[in-house]
Amino acid sequence: MEGLFESSVKGPVEKTHPAFWFVFKEKRMLCVKQEAENNPLFVVDIRDIGIHPDRELYLGLLDGFHCYVAEVSEPTRVPEGMAFHGLWSIHGSMDENLFKVAFRAIHTLEWDRTDQYCSFCGSRNRQKVQERAKECPQCGRVSFPRISPAIIVLVEHDGKALLARSPRFKEGLFSVLAGFVEPGETLEDAVSREVKEEAGIDVKNIRYFGSQPWPFPDSLMIGFTAEYAGGDIKIDNDEILDARWFSAEDMPEIPGRISISRALIDWFLDRQKGKKT
Repeated sequence: MEGLFESSVKGPVEKTHPAFWFVFKEKRMLCVKQEAENNPLFVVDIRDIGIHPDRELYLGLLDGFHCYVAEVSEPTRVPEGMAFHGLWSIHGSMDENLFKVAFRAIHTLEWDRTDQYCSFCGSRNRQKVQERAKECPQCGRVSFPRISPAIIVLVEHDGKALLARSPRFKEGLFSVLAGFVEPGETLEDAVSREVKEEAGIDVKNIRYFGSQPWPFPDSLMIGFTAEYAGGDIKIDNDEILDARWFSAEDMPEIPGRISISRALIDWFLDRQKGKKT
């Protein structure tokens, strides 16, 4: 697919043409298995195939095709040839542009589920007509989908990368450092602070790398590279259990290719390979 996505909250008055349906049960998406690919449902209305959603939201248009996200609950009859999968497990077996919409879909669904009531007066929110937002009919407070910015950084020093182990990781897995941005903080300040807090070292030459939505539930990962500026590794033993410098030759187990953390590590490995050719 070309990948042109037009976000909208106002869908067609009637469902008359096949559309992409991103159907979730908790955090698992209903997929159609087609040869080596897992794809979202492409039907006029999921109700026509016996799936009755608890909630449904319109997302917009992908290359001219309508896109919907829906949530179902147990028990749900799964039509033949379909199955629920976690998004991590189907990365690489779905068109990349459809996968990006799937991230958008689960984030939107989570926001809709958790923002049912006004946080100021407690009244039930209603969907605004022209934008992705909710409005309190009593006090008028408007709320938008929550997006939590977090930095993620690969630090280099003498041809090695700083990788660390979180208590949330499985045994043996290492990744780059990351953390949420605090109020009033620049992204660069967040990079310096997180590296200092978690690994005890100072960094310099902080450069933007790229970004990735991470809707588990609502993060936006903003990637950076940086260079070692001083200090000795000293882990906090809270968010980080271990941190070391790794060369391209002694890499530990690293995250899968779905994540920007892996993209940062691959960037480092490619740079090291290029220096040796």
